[in-house]
Amino acid sequence: MNALFQTDGGWAAFVLRIVLGVVFFAHGAQLGLGWFGGHSFRESVAQFGKMGMPTPVAALVILAQLLGGLGLLAGLLTRIVAFGIFVVMLGAIFLVHIKVGFFMNWYGQRQGEGFEYHLLAIAMAIALMIIGAGNFSLDAAISRSSP
Repeated sequence: MNALFQTDGGWAAFVLRIVLGVVFFAHGAQLGLGWFGGHSFRESVAQFGKMGMPTPVAALVILAQLLGGLGLLAGLLTRIVAFGIFVVMLGAIFLVHIKVGFFMNWYGQRQGEGFEYHLLAIAMAIALMIIGAGNFSLDAAISRSSP
């Protein structure tokens, strides 16, 4: 159990965790709470449903982003949360973004967005799965307090 909470990431992991946590909490709040110009949880689930995603999976995707973002900010269960974000981003690439191509739609010249952002999030998630939560995390506090 200690291997789940142990961290050797120091400041690098702290930076990765906080930035990924802010991004995913904000995106999850958009999808789940209607903040930042988003829609309600129900409307977001319905939008995912239009893409062919089953309702329980859509709900899990939204919760993974919202609660996962909070978990990363607190540094709690970081490896599990990072794995969830990895899966969500991989799904986003293959279900939505791969057909658009690699690059984001910086100039509005095509419909949709590429998957370069998703690859960055995947890389950050993999790094956190390997090195753990880093400094100022609940995982580190739990690891230090366990025998």
